[in-house]
Amino acid sequence: MPVKKSATSLLKPRRAIARMTPYHPPSSGRSGKMRLDFNENTVGCSPRVTARLKKLTPAALAAYPEYEEAVPSLARFFRVRADELTLTNGTDEAIQLIINTFVDPGDRVLILRPSYAMYRFYAQIMGGIVDEIDFRPDLSFPAYAIVKHLGTPAGRRTRAVLIANPNNPTGTSASPEQLRAILRAAPQAAVLVDEAYFEFFGQTAIGWLGKFPNLFVSRTFSKAFGLAALRVGCLFSQAENIAAVRKGQSPYSVNAVAVIAALEAIKDPGYVKKYVAEMFASRKLLCDELKRLGLSYGSSDANFVLIDFGEQHRAIRDLLAERGILVRDRDYEISGNVRFTVGTLKQTRTLIRELRRAVRRLVSEGGAK
Repeated sequence: MPVKKSATSLLKPRRAIARMTPYHPPSSGRSGKMRLDFNENTVGCSPRVTARLKKLTPAALAAYPEYEEAVPSLARFFRVRADELTLTNGTDEAIQLIINTFVDPGDRVLILRPSYAMYRFYAQIMGGIVDEIDFRPDLSFPAYAIVKHLGTPAGRRTRAVLIANPNNPTGTSASPEQLRAILRAAPQAAVLVDEAYFEFFGQTAIGWLGKFPNLFVSRTFSKAFGLAALRVGCLFSQAENIAAVRKGQSPYSVNAVAVIAALEAIKDPGYVKKYVAEMFASRKLLCDELKRLGLSYGSSDANFVLIDFGEQHRAIRDLLAERGILVRDRDYEISGNVRFTVGTLKQTRTLIRELRRAVRRLVSEGGAK
């Protein structure tokens, strides 16, 4: 018979964990559908990657990963020194490494609202105090509010500032001047510029590594490169910072298959360039249609568009899902808004057709009432 456990005999998690709200992103039921919900590459990685992976041998999979080729090759691709880069298990590990290396329990971490959920997640796990700065009402970047906060007594105790540029889910971005102002205002903090959507945006802070000892930049292969399933990215900073980060990093956090795929992906820059160019055309096509439908949407520097459907946000999401199109309802952060990933022109034409159908149905049902 199973032994009954009293409440007092159960292990208690750390207070920081007990206080956290669990994060549950949709993670199943997506196969075979048009995936416009997670901002992934909507068609997949370069054929060079899959061709290379097919050549893997049982012996290769039985060995622990080796990074001797990967780090120098990726450093050359990103135009940094090898000691200014560490491989990471997606952007998530990059965030975690910064928090683990520079933030103690009770230290302050500054994030924006709304933004990527993992910033708060890892700060809370560490027991950090999370300060949030809201995006402006038009969803533009609140640089003045951030700099002003960093000058307050609480702001001067900030040990990490985490910024997605462009930001998810708003799609808006910070200018180089705004980012430099934040870096100068927070010399005591690790400032992460998360460039997950760089390939769709084109602006980077990587070239500033030598100027700002508090600057960190992250990149991922999960978006434009189409390797989200393999979880591989890079974290960049000055050599001394990367050395400190690596001390607290698992020696094999990035698996060998991910490393091989990343190395092959960077050998096919034309594939990403072509995909990004089609995304630009698709985004314009979608936005032009949104104007015709009279829908309000935000300007975006990334491969997604945030659309305001008001009280119909959930109905739009569900009607599209019935037709096999997945989009992400962000009403819990921005009232009435739904985020649409932008894919190929063919996918966007299908989306527009189904969106028109959904809007007509809702208008018809509203009129019938």
